[in-house]
Amino acid sequence: MRILEGKTAIITGTNRGIGRAALEVFARNGADVIAHARAPSSKFEALCRSIGEKYGVKARPLCFDMTDYEAMKAAAKEIMSSKTPVDALINNAGITYNALFQASPLSEVRRQMEVNFFAPFAFTQMIVKLMLRRKGGSIVNISSSAAFDGNEGKSAYGASKAALAAMTKSIAKELGAEGIRANCIAPGITETDMIFSMPEQIVSDVRETTDLRVCAKPSDIAECAAFLASDLASYITGAVIRVDGGL
Repeated sequence: MRILEGKTAIITGTNRGIGRAALEVFARNGADVIAHARAPSSKFEALCRSIGEKYGVKARPLCFDMTDYEAMKAAAKEIMSSKTPVDALINNAGITYNALFQASPLSEVRRQMEVNFFAPFAFTQMIVKLMLRRKGGSIVNISSSAAFDGNEGKSAYGASKAALAAMTKSIAKELGAEGIRANCIAPGITETDMIFSMPEQIVSDVRETTDLRVCAKPSDIAECAAFLASDLASYITGAVIRVDGGL
């Protein structure tokens, strides 16, 4: 069963990590994907082409810097002018930062908010216009367990992801009557570039605090996003779902 058959999804940050996994999971489940990356490259174009051919769907690259509002607006206009129906928006693109509170410069705090909150906020405003025309759609925001757990060294990152979760709950209430759902996923420790840059002992310590004693794979998060984007989740909105192995 391809739970996203006939749907079109926009997924941001598909060049690696959770976004890269989501590109494949959504395509495998029958969705055409508009795959965002920050910068164009022949490698990324080849990836999209390969996944599209593998699953018999369209996987179209769309490249722009999420912090460049004008480039973002141009990309949204391109989608609108193509008259592509958008059924789902997965706000995945983001950055991480680890530093103790007293050692966190305001410039980095602002950068976290710019990429992890302001960018998806603005892009969602643009894409929701397309969903309103069709009276339906699903928005899935990728937050983090750090938004709720108060981890040491993650005051800036956690705050930006908490803002994204709060946005999710508000737009779920505002847009529900228009047939648009909004949900949030809060991953725990996941095998992405973020943990590969951390000391192994820290990763091991966190992993051992989970009930399952393993890190998530990016596909674990992507599968949850696919479910929330599908009609199987048609009565789920305003939810924050922790995919954290029992952290």
